[in-house]
Amino acid sequence: MGRAFEYRKARKLKRWGNMARTFTRLGKEITMAAKAGGPDPDTNPKLRLLIQNAKSENMPKDNIERAIKRATEKDMKDYKEMVYEGYGPHGIAILVETATDNPTRTVANVRSYFNKYGGSLGTTGMLDFIFERKCSFKIETPADISLDELELELIDYGVEEVFVEEDSIMIFAEFTQFGPIQKFLEEKGINIISFQFERIPNDTKKLSPEEQAEVEKLIEKIEEDDDVTNVFHNMLVE
Repeated sequence: MGRAFEYRKARKLKRWGNMARTFTRLGKEITMAAKAGGPDPDTNPKLRLLIQNAKSENMPKDNIERAIKRATEKDMKDYKEMVYEGYGPHGIAILVETATDNPTRTVANVRSYFNKYGGSLGTTGMLDFIFERKCSFKIETPADISLDELELELIDYGVEEVFVEEDSIMIFAEFTQFGPIQKFLEEKGINIISFQFERIPNDTKKLSPEEQAEVEKLIEKIEEDDDVTNVFHNMLVE
């Protein structure tokens, strides 16, 4: 197995602290996709998948419909996707993805978290040498094609890793291949359970349990912010 498999196995994919925060995050992503590509999921591939993500998190249908409707409202907040990079305690690289209607507020908050918990916020792009951007798809296991056959077909689409996870299949590729892979899977009639854009570290750092706890305090504080959508790090979690 490759790096994506090890990353997936080791990363703490804990659910967000409460359902309200999960639905807020998903609602923002749906609204942004609907505003960028239109409110019709039949003609907006990203919106179509985000709705599927929301359903996999048991987000109510009414919440999904309201998030789509917000994209067409005149007073709808203009959310921007912003990325912040820095180092936490003990030299752990931390990359924070946000969706915000007030970048000034968000960067101030993120900086305060780093400062309070022994880290420092850096400059955009400073962690490019550590994290590689990938897209991932979680799909239902097809009934009419083997894993080996599927992997062979996906090689032509730049897929790097395919592996079984519980009762589903995970697919990892360069994030630029997101569109072609989605189209391929949908044309094959393969059900996409969910998708994500990931930042996979090409090198990880092992800490003592005490040091790891310090870093986790910072990560947890960042994740509590409503503007934050994802937090990635290169701490080895065993």
